[in-house]
Amino acid sequence: MNREEAFELLKKYNKDPFHIQHALTVEAVMEWYARELGYEDELERWGLAGLLHDIDFEMYPEEHCLKAPELLREGGVPEEIIHSVVSHGYGITVDVAPEHEMEKVLFASDELTGLIWAAALMRPSKSTKDMELKSLKKKYKNKKFAAGCSREIIERGAQMLGWELDDLLSRTLQAMQACEDSIAEKQASLFD
Repeated sequence: MNREEAFELLKKYNKDPFHIQHALTVEAVMEWYARELGYEDELERWGLAGLLHDIDFEMYPEEHCLKAPELLREGGVPEEIIHSVVSHGYGITVDVAPEHEMEKVLFASDELTGLIWAAALMRPSKSTKDMELKSLKKKYKNKKFAAGCSREIIERGAQMLGWELDDLLSRTLQAMQACEDSIAEKQASLFD
């Protein structure tokens, strides 16, 4: 499966611009991490897992990560990507644990991208580009801010990776800063 086919499959089950933007964000963040962590030869696989990770969330929120295998198999997605997608729901809706470093990064960064984007929207610039780690940490510590983004999941993800929380926050912020413009361009071309 190539990226275009994966994107068409995503759009089959996701129409909301917010969900599309989140998928594009997690795809770009996963590709950034693939480069950063020395998995450049697996860049496409990392990106596809990020792009498709919430394929079932918009239409089947009560079956998140449970309905995904069926939708992905029907779309011809390889089993290794399906495992990655399902494992990001570990301990939440499924008992499929992240095994590969890529799956652990997806688990750790998915919720965090939502929190970072929410923090960016509160800024005058509406951007991650001028956000500093200390500003993000302040928002992170405020449990009422972006309350739907589970700090417990983010912290479990950091532990899975063997990283300090600040390292995960800093790296994911850097990833989002690096890809913000390309995500905005992709999204603009879809909804203009």
